[in-house]
Amino acid sequence: MTFDLLIKNGSIHDGDGSDAFEADIGITDGLITEIGPLSNAAAKETIDAAGKIVTPGFIDVHTHYDGQVSWDTKFEPSVYHGVTTVVMGSCGVGFAPVHETDHEKLIRLMEGVEDIPGSALSEGLTWQWKSFTDYMDAIDVPHTIDFAAQVVHDPLRVFVMGERAVFNEEATTEDIEKMRTLTREALEAGAVGFSTGRSDVHRSADGEWTPSSEATIEELTGIAKAFDGLDHGVLQAVNDFDLERGDDEAFDREWALLEKFAESAGGRPLSLSLMQRDFAPKQWRRIMENTEQAKAKGINISLQVAPRGIGVILGLQCTFHPFIGFPSYKKISHLPFDERVSTMRDPAFKQQLLSESSEKLAGDGTPIPPIADQLLSQIAFVSCKMFRLGANPDYEQPIENSVYKAAEKAGVTPLEMIYNILLEKDGREFLYFPIYNYTDLNYNAVYEMMQHPQSIMGLSDGGAHVGTICDASFPSYLMHYWARDRKSDETIPLEEAVYKLTGQLADYMGFQDRGRIKVGLKANINVIDHSKLRLHPPRMVQDLPAGGQRLLQNAEGYVATIVNGIPVVRNDQLTGELPGRLVRLGDRA
Repeated sequence: MTFDLLIKNGSIHDGDGSDAFEADIGITDGLITEIGPLSNAAAKETIDAAGKIVTPGFIDVHTHYDGQVSWDTKFEPSVYHGVTTVVMGSCGVGFAPVHETDHEKLIRLMEGVEDIPGSALSEGLTWQWKSFTDYMDAIDVPHTIDFAAQVVHDPLRVFVMGERAVFNEEATTEDIEKMRTLTREALEAGAVGFSTGRSDVHRSADGEWTPSSEATIEELTGIAKAFDGLDHGVLQAVNDFDLERGDDEAFDREWALLEKFAESAGGRPLSLSLMQRDFAPKQWRRIMENTEQAKAKGINISLQVAPRGIGVILGLQCTFHPFIGFPSYKKISHLPFDERVSTMRDPAFKQQLLSESSEKLAGDGTPIPPIADQLLSQIAFVSCKMFRLGANPDYEQPIENSVYKAAEKAGVTPLEMIYNILLEKDGREFLYFPIYNYTDLNYNAVYEMMQHPQSIMGLSDGGAHVGTICDASFPSYLMHYWARDRKSDETIPLEEAVYKLTGQLADYMGFQDRGRIKVGLKANINVIDHSKLRLHPPRMVQDLPAGGQRLLQNAEGYVATIVNGIPVVRNDQLTGELPGRLVRLGDRA
């Protein structure tokens, strides 16, 4: 027999969490057809994996490529981090179903919630669809990696309710029935789930609350009944539990709503975002306790967790930095980048700007994000967990490395030190500010979250927050930092790290054809030089439609990433191959 592809001499981690074993893998027609000693086998292409680890392709269950998928075949940056399957349609935002008259409304919603430039979406989106089924058909074209889509609550609500689809307008019984019917149609066409968003910070680019943010329990449970009789599909939610109110009654009400939501879907799994917030530092433990209690009642809730702080990248190139609302900066914000940097180097300009206060609007007239006021009002505290990432990005640093300590040593204010640092590297230096998961300036909470028996890896937000966040590198980070580099007793064994990124997520999503290295499964595989695996620093590129920019982050150590039997990455570079397609579940799988 002649294989299409033969992977020889590798140390195989099969995705079950078991010990590695030495074997060869034969691949034919995109499937794993033989595992064992195949040294004498013939193959059209051979990869020598001696000294390397061989894993199933990683799965990312929390991304926002919903718009990008329609104009970009590459799935950058996820493809650079061993990811071979992404799940889109998180947090209730997306672009289908849609009436032609609502295109701009959905763009403004995605722009505000997920920080994707509206100009890029306006130019890039093809809008070759109306229903969600149409959307899946339109995007089911070759890409680098495989991708799956969830039905999203906000567009669904807008499609059914029109101008009434605002946060404080309750859906009628007829509205709910229509939303349930449309969700069912999408699930039967292969959609892999349904997502909703109830975050206190999610707003459109116009500052409006998202349409589904206050949906009633009747609406959520009514939609969830679309899963009746189906043996596939998941639910996904983001919920801040009315933190702005900050009382037990609000938390308990929101939790009860989530439980009813999950129950009404006939036992289908629900995943919920979990993170440690500075302003509610113990809430994450309460969520874990409630999840355990729900399990005891037979309610299947998993917790999406991250392997590091969830943080923003601050820089003069980025969507956000502390000075965007200062009057002096607003006067130069329209200038070309190099001219802005040159002006900011002027000592007189610097002195004037630092004597000012931030205003509510940026230079282009858009509202300054609420985080700006919070950051500036607590700049001393905030600067205690602001860091340079360095050439080999270090996301877990002590306070001694912080901007606060650098300012103290230099005898300047933290704000002036931020100003100075952002002018380094010709104005292209970044600062990393972990908003979540770093309250204690260590990873104790992160480790505890990851080790919880109901946790799954998620929250990378691939494709979203493109000017402020670059967390699609989570899989590479888990593999190199937690499974190799971390100098602590709290680490993750390599075989467990692989399982968390592959078999566990395949089981959660119901992907029976991937996530493990087994005969008969799809040949979605990574060959990794684990000893050399590392992240490169984030960088800003201008490659979105309409000249939009985004942060990208590459990795080093991926000898090959293989999708459906075809290498899409060789030695950390894209090969140009496009074997990835839409993943459908159910009868359309």
